[in-house]
Amino acid sequence: MENGSTIRKDLELLGLEEIEGFKYFYCPVLSVIYLCILILSIVIVFVVLANPSLHEPMYILICNLALNGIFGSSIFFPKLLMDLLTSTKTISRDGCLTQSLFILFYVYLEIMTFSVMAYDRYVAVCHPLQYATLMTSVKVIKVLIGSSLVLFILLLVSILLTMRLTLCGTQIKNIFCDNMSIFILACTDTTVNNIYGTFITIMITCFFMLIIVFSYVRIYIVCLRLSKESRHKAMHTLGTHLINFSIFLLGFFFVAIRHKFGPINLPVSAQVGLCMPSFVIPPLMNPLVFGVRTKALKSKMVLPFKKGGCTSKTPAPN
Repeated sequence: MENGSTIRKDLELLGLEEIEGFKYFYCPVLSVIYLCILILSIVIVFVVLANPSLHEPMYILICNLALNGIFGSSIFFPKLLMDLLTSTKTISRDGCLTQSLFILFYVYLEIMTFSVMAYDRYVAVCHPLQYATLMTSVKVIKVLIGSSLVLFILLLVSILLTMRLTLCGTQIKNIFCDNMSIFILACTDTTVNNIYGTFITIMITCFFMLIIVFSYVRIYIVCLRLSKESRHKAMHTLGTHLINFSIFLLGFFFVAIRHKFGPINLPVSAQVGLCMPSFVIPPLMNPLVFGVRTKALKSKMVLPFKKGGCTSKTPAPN
């Protein structure tokens, strides 16, 4: 590691040097991807908010996923594009810590939303008579807001613990900042950071994963006892959720692999390649999959086009 980072305030993002030579390829491609994410997600949010019939727990949760996709991709794409266009390869330490906090919040907000969605489907399939009282829109909104606040506080503590460290290096082998990449540059004791980081990662991830696994297993067991038509409907919904959750896990897996091999001199290009999917695949695929496979949402999304088509076919008066 480079010495003297206590004097130098800026940190170097080595990943930007790695891809700068291809910036005229990356900039248009990343701009199109970001624009697609924004358009698809905003359409989902607008359709849900504009239609009172969709003000139900499941659609509120889909809307939350879309909003989180906008949030997560907006942490990543605009800065990356600006850095490539201006050939900037550094970031201030405060900016790096802020980006790290928002990235952590985006990841855990995603898995939290999926866990609430899994529980919502569990109640709907396994306890249909109690669904109207157990799962209401107001309760779901309160759970989302309350869980988000708790997550933000827990993650903020992690960032504050990193902030107190003295760094002896300035080079981050990535195109963005994350908490792990910062505190491995420290030349002071990071035991507290490691213990706290491991604790909240295991606690949060295991808690949400247990809810998801329990809910989907129970749904599958109940589906086996349903009539053919009811089973098909339940399995279609379950399949949609599992597809999207698998997409998220794929991105999460890439980040986990990167952190596992990061300290072992993994090439910068490989680290960039492992991290990129987590900001591209889930935000892009979530609105696509839910928009196509959720019947009520799909019908509301295509309704304006149908109306437009009908209007254009109406004969003009003589």
